[in-house]
Amino acid sequence: MSSLADIDTHVREVLKIVNNPLAARAANDSVAQSWIRCLNEFRLDPARFVMPPVLTQQELADRREAASDLIACSKLEMTTLYQQLADPELAVVLVDADGVIVHQVSSVPFGEAVAADGLRVGALWSEREAGTNGMGTCLIERDCIAVCQHEHFYPRYTSLTCSAAPIFDDRGTIVGVLDVTSRSKLLQQHSLVLVGMSRQMIENRLIDARYRHANMIHFHSRPEFVGTLHAGKLAVSDDGVVLAASRSALFQLDFRSPAELCGKRIDEAFNAQLEDMIARSIRGSFHPVTVYSAKANSRFFLTAQTPREAGTGSTRILLNDPLSPAARAKAPRKDAPRETAGRLDKLSHLEFGDPRMASQIQLAARVIQRKIPIILRGQTGTGKEVFANALHSISPNSGGTFVAVNCASLPENLIESELFGYRAGAFTGAQREGRRGKIVQSNGGTLFLDEIGDMPMALQARLLRVLEEHEVTPLGAETTVKVDFQLISASHRNLIELVQTGIFREDLYYRLNGIEINLPPLRERADALALITHILESEADDPPTLSAEARHALLSYAWPGNIRQLRHVLQMAIALCDGPEIRCTHLPAEVVNGTSTQTAARLAPPPAAPAAPVAHLTDDADTSALNAIQVRERETVLSLLDEHRWNVSNVAKVLGISRNTLYRKMHRLHIRLSHDGPAAASDA
Repeated sequence: MSSLADIDTHVREVLKIVNNPLAARAANDSVAQSWIRCLNEFRLDPARFVMPPVLTQQELADRREAASDLIACSKLEMTTLYQQLADPELAVVLVDADGVIVHQVSSVPFGEAVAADGLRVGALWSEREAGTNGMGTCLIERDCIAVCQHEHFYPRYTSLTCSAAPIFDDRGTIVGVLDVTSRSKLLQQHSLVLVGMSRQMIENRLIDARYRHANMIHFHSRPEFVGTLHAGKLAVSDDGVVLAASRSALFQLDFRSPAELCGKRIDEAFNAQLEDMIARSIRGSFHPVTVYSAKANSRFFLTAQTPREAGTGSTRILLNDPLSPAARAKAPRKDAPRETAGRLDKLSHLEFGDPRMASQIQLAARVIQRKIPIILRGQTGTGKEVFANALHSISPNSGGTFVAVNCASLPENLIESELFGYRAGAFTGAQREGRRGKIVQSNGGTLFLDEIGDMPMALQARLLRVLEEHEVTPLGAETTVKVDFQLISASHRNLIELVQTGIFREDLYYRLNGIEINLPPLRERADALALITHILESEADDPPTLSAEARHALLSYAWPGNIRQLRHVLQMAIALCDGPEIRCTHLPAEVVNGTSTQTAARLAPPPAAPAAPVAHLTDDADTSALNAIQVRERETVLSLLDEHRWNVSNVAKVLGISRNTLYRKMHRLHIRLSHDGPAAASDA
């Protein structure tokens, strides 16, 4: 609190709610009940702050040992959650069943700041000790809860917002709480959703950790949800007895508690034996297979897998099956069937062994199922549109259209009509029959707004209304059109910085940013060689191999233009390669020499006048060796490239030649690849 007057005001508000039943009913019920408990049951005084007690080192060590599996299953999810929220003014906190903080992820400055208020590892944040707060109140309510600023019992904590979710084990016992505590009130809405999702992942990890020797069944009434957070999860012994069940599994099978299902045979839940489920899953390459419930005629789709740590009996026999996961792992990758369940196969082309990229893909795949807005952050050329299109293919809106709009490439006076459409005769030059805008075209599908940071402020307000009201009004029209779409935005710029400078609306930012996915630059990816191989295979039916020198050059280069630049370089190399092997002579000089135009630009003196925008290709090569006819041909090709925004495929179509032929012509005419141009239409 900022002053004694503020503290006094907050204390009076707490007492008014506690002592006035009518006021209590009008307030947030969970918060009001918590205030009543704090004052009447725990005998706390809001005017007399008492720091939460802190355990000794030995007591904390004992607590952490008792909660070792919970901590181990939570660490990765907590780190991922912290990275996705991307706010230095927050902490992701894990408490045990008594409210003791056993693990915390935060920036050093924020951790030190809140430690002064008692928010630190080893502190006890039960309601009895810390008053109304996310962690302690969540333990009592046994449900997700947000405690926002002045809803805290003590005035000391009214600058904080807490979003908390309880963590249950497979027996339905609450074992802890996952919490996000921040200085930002605006984080409350979307962070509570993300906390809940992370909690589900932790609960599933607990089942995996505690039942390593059990067979795992994942199921859902819709096949595309098998393998997602929506799926039910069962741990089953080799003799078919259900050992553990997730809350989603209990809900889908209409059991009220784990005790009603655990200990029973699996055929009391489904009309199939465990051995049959596993065998069918193996034959189907672990794509969901159909079963029916034993209690009714409800249809489910499931995958059944044997333990990672082999047990005994039937499990060991199935592991020897030539189609088992273990057998397939030893087989050549080219002949191995895909094991990714359901539609997640459609994301396999996005990464080939990079852990950072894999974690972002897994997170995005979970989020897209709930139709949460997504912002993709990444440098130009990292494949944001490809990533967005892949997410669309596995989303609940995959049956609709994927509509992409580049807010940076459209003139400002055309963005409004492009997005919102217009009725017939709305303005001079309008099409006679009017035009549907991109938003209406994306109804039932996905709207991808690339370079959203370049959207004019006036249109940001209109877009915000569309997102809030789920309807759009075309230019010149009086009637609205209802729309429902998955929204994915992208930017290479830091939108928070744009908000702080007043260029981007804060309220729109928080509507767009359900979650932020960060795509790493190519130079930081651990799967660069596998990615190069993938691009070569996609660009040629019989792709050439790489010489050792060419491979070293490609892997050593910094790739300022990222995957888009890499694809262009490999396309050119394939076109120039006459034999079965790409050599350094087929690569641009700057790639072979390990330099980039960005490096050269930093060393060069500043230009006398502002330079014109640089596109994906450039004509800065020496042309003295060209004859007059070649110079004229070169000018014609450059003019066409400019006209078509340097999209090589489109220019090749206009000229009536293949793309490889055009690449050879460009090479002969000294039209070289560039690497630091702005986002534009791409062949990638």
